[in-house]
Amino acid sequence: MATDIKDTAQAVDAAALMGLLPARPRLLALGEPTHGEDTLLELRNELFRQLVEQEGYRTIAIESDCMRGLAVDDYVTSGTGTLDEVMEHGFSHGWGACAANRELVRWMRAHNDGRPASERLRFAGFDGPLEITGAASPRQALTALHGYLAARVDADLLPCTAETLDHLLGADDRWTDPAVMRDPARSVGQSAEAGRLRLLADDLVTLLDVRTPHLITATSRDDWERARLYGRTATGLLRYHHSMADTSPTRMTRVCALRDSMMADNLLAVAARGPALVYAHNSHLQREKSSMRMWEGRVEWWSAGALVSSRLGGEYAFVATALGTIRHQGVDTPPPDTVEGLLYALPQDPCLVDARRLSTALGDTPPAPRASPWFGYAPLDPAHLATVDGLVFVKDVLRS
Repeated sequence: MATDIKDTAQAVDAAALMGLLPARPRLLALGEPTHGEDTLLELRNELFRQLVEQEGYRTIAIESDCMRGLAVDDYVTSGTGTLDEVMEHGFSHGWGACAANRELVRWMRAHNDGRPASERLRFAGFDGPLEITGAASPRQALTALHGYLAARVDADLLPCTAETLDHLLGADDRWTDPAVMRDPARSVGQSAEAGRLRLLADDLVTLLDVRTPHLITATSRDDWERARLYGRTATGLLRYHHSMADTSPTRMTRVCALRDSMMADNLLAVAARGPALVYAHNSHLQREKSSMRMWEGRVEWWSAGALVSSRLGGEYAFVATALGTIRHQGVDTPPPDTVEGLLYALPQDPCLVDARRLSTALGDTPPAPRASPWFGYAPLDPAHLATVDGLVFVKDVLRS
């Protein structure tokens, strides 16, 4: 078996990765087993550079706030703002503090300088404006959508005024109260005002859709696509807040599923623009159901990758990342009877593994999953190898 596993491994580069796939995918999803480690992000950066130079990829989409990501895209495409500003305000989850993310944005801006619009690289956040502690107010997305339409269609076609939206939204801290995550009674998501906002948001999105030919001509396709992002985000946030107010046992299942649904919608919009590298946690990009143990028990939901793969078929590819050690996080040498332990014995570092060949080599009884010493690290599930298009293995993740 050891020889068979060794035969599945090769150096990590774009050419080798494409060699595992039947055709160039529209979305090439590269997962990570934990967040915020520059060793993994630097590998992502190098792979993206190669995909740009060798395979014609023009977009990278990462697990960060889709609304904040617009500032990063503006910077890399046209130089709007400064690098310090977009690193501070253009990312969620604290990702702006990662040195490798800063280097990615700097390189994209330098690459785009002087190039025509058709050749510029694009950046997208594809997560909703969400954190573990709660969700953003729908104000930014709703008012941006209303403002885009108000400037370009007759006032009598609008379902409401900006003042009406402002009145119904009220104070933003009503929406962002972190206590809501554990106490649905504190949520405003099922209030009368929230119910009316959901109807108005739907009417605004419908108006955007039915006026598409005029709006693209009056502005640009990029402006129209940005308005569609506002609409997706506004309606998604309002659904999310509605579920946050749910008192049933399925509350957290609904909340988790809605987050990945918002991710999937954003990824499908990215896919419509052309081939893109997608980078996020393995659990969001895998083709299987995701799961998490929370204070209310275990919850399961279909991942964004599963939703997108069901729509795009062969135009979606998923490459998982597994690792050996993160000693500064308490993840030590993997046991030899795990998949990570078997890969840790290989000489290559990092290496790209043909996951389906590895699954075959392991036989009908794959090794048991590796135990996780902390919440932020999710080991590889050997049972999912047959649904993975490729596997990147990094022996040792070092402190930056």
